[in-house]
Formats: sequence, structure tokens, C-alpha cells
Amino acid sequence: GGTWDLFRYPGVRSDSDMFTLGYNFRPWTDTKMLADGLSIRRYIDDTAREYGVKRRIQFGLKVISQSWHSENKHWIVKAIDEATDEEHQFSTGFVFNCTGYYKYDSGYTPEIPGINQFRGDVIHPQHWPENYDYSGKRVVVIGSGATAVTLVPAMADKADHVVMLQRSPTYVATVPEQDLISRNLRRILPEMAVYRLARTRNILLQRAVYRLSLSKPKAMRRLLLATARRQLGPEVDMRHFQPHYNPWEERMCAVPKGDLFKVIREGQASVVTDHIEAVTETGIQLKSGAHIDADVLITATGLDLQLFGGARLEVDGREVHVADALMYKGLMLEGVPNMALVFGYTNASWTLKAD
Repeated sequence: GGTWDLFRYPGVRSDSDMFTLGYNFRPWTDTKMLADGLSIRRYIDDTAREYGVKRRIQFGLKVISQSWHSENKHWIVKAIDEATDEEHQFSTGFVFNCTGYYKYDSGYTPEIPGINQFRGDVIHPQHWPENYDYSGKRVVVIGSGATAVTLVPAMADKADHVVMLQRSPTYVATVPEQDLISRNLRRILPEMAVYRLARTRNILLQRAVYRLSLSKPKAMRRLLLATARRQLGPEVDMRHFQPHYNPWEERMCAVPKGDLFKVIREGQASVVTDHIEAVTETGIQLKSGAHIDADVLITATGLDLQLFGGARLEVDGREVHVADALMYKGLMLEGVPNMALVFGYTNASWTLKAD
């Protein structure tokens, strides 16, 4: 993969706490609950070096096909060296795909009428321009998921104003910025013991919140909205934070120390709930008739889903279509021998399921 190297947009961070997103065998020693991308990359890199993983990786190869041959009971994996276009071929008895679930080449951008006539900059967060200066500019972030709620507070300090334009609201929950319990426990306990305790505590808390959301959705909704109202203040219209579904029927967004609520409360950012009629030369025309003036449009509209890094999967010359196959525990596919893949949880840290 390379998510934490590839994503360079302002404020990029995890949306899962690092005590459960981290590896179970190597402690996360920072006290940040939601860590920035650079820190996560450093943690992954240090782990790979410490455990001798890097010397076993052939870098720069793009896998283009994986073919199972029943006659010889083995896989032929073909890859291209992206620097030289030279083809490499590997033969193996078992293939384990750890390629994530989205396309690294480009992000998902829906058809937005008139976007080509916009005179400002249009940016997808997956391909953020290096050293891009947005100081004093009017920014519209299209989207309301994890990327959008990260970008808005991160850009609010330099931008003239940031608008988060959403079709419908998402539940946004505040989480602590620092794990103060772990920080205090480090004075008396070994690092791994502190990590295990934090990991166990957060897993139990996540499961409790998820189960409560399913069993008592109205109570959980009231709690989430009351917390948001308290942090937003009386001047902000709560309809922008009242989803039309129950908690955890879709993923919930987490913001450290309520940073999103803070910039909205202080007027540095705002939220608009509406549909796009068309993009104009100077901004976005909404179906309600309103117009949002903008210098920069950020399409935080999601990722293109993709398994196996885009490689073609074949069994005895027949292409395997994942959508037509039964998947066993998010791990193995019907009719595909000696092959596994990693697919993590959707309501908890990906690494927990991978482990």
C-alpha cells in the first residue's frame, strides 16, 4: 500500500484511534488518539525496519495478473517494473493479497456539471499539489466524510473562509486529542502493558458504542446531537448535523477535540447542505438558488474501490469476478484455491480484523 505516504492533503490523519489501528505486536508510543499521516508512516516504516520486513520487499513492481493453474497446483503472478517496464513473473503455491480496497491512481469524482469552466483550482485530496498555497482564498470542500471533516479545520487558519458543502449530514463525534490515561500509566508500567490496556479499553468502548447504537438508536442520536449542539453554540443551524439515518448505519466521523465544531463556531468555516445545480466560473450554483463564491474547489468525494491492486484474477484461464463469488469471512473467495485477501472492519480499526 502507501496510503500514509500518498495522502498529503492538509491535516491528513487517521479516523481510527492509533491504539487499535496500530500493530498488536508493536506499541504506539505517542499519546495522540488520531495521528497525522507523517507520524503513521514513520511508525509503519520503523516497524518494517525493526522486524526485517523491508529487505524482503521488491519495491517498484505493479502486479498486473494472478493466474491459478490447477494442473500444476500453483499461481503465476505477473508484475511490471514501473521504472523500466520490464515484466517479472513469480510462481508460488499460495498468494496473500494485502492491497486494501481502493485505487491508488486516482480518487472518485462524480460527474459535476460545469466543473471544467471553473476559473479557480479544482483539487482531489488524493492528489494534493505539493506546497499548494491557499492563503486568503475562498475554499469549498465538497463532501462530508472523514476527509472533508479533516480538511475544513486544517485549512481554516490560512484560508479566507472554508465551506463544507454536503448533500446530507453525517454524524460527527468528538474524541480526545490525547490519551491522558496512557500518559500517566507510562510512569509506572512498561510500554507494552500500557499499549495493551489502551487497546483493550478502546476496543471495548468501540463495541459498546456500536452495540448501543444498534439497540438504542434514539438515545445515541440524542447524545450525539446534544454534544454537537453544545460545541457548535446557539448560532449554528443544527440541521447541518442531523442525519436522516440512525448512528452507525453509516460510518461515523471522529474529530479530535472538536476541531471542526470550533472553526464553525468561530466563523472561520461554515456548512451548507444542498445539491449542486452546476459549477460556474466563480463558484457553485445550488439547486436552492443560492450561489457559493469560491477560488478553490476540493472534491472530497471519496475513493474508487478496487481489489487486488487492479490485477486481473484468473482460475484456469477464467477471469474471477469478485462480485459474483461468495466471500468467506472477508478472507477467501469461492472457487479460488490457495488465495487469501485482507479486508478489515468497517465499524472498527482495519488492523484489528487484519490481525
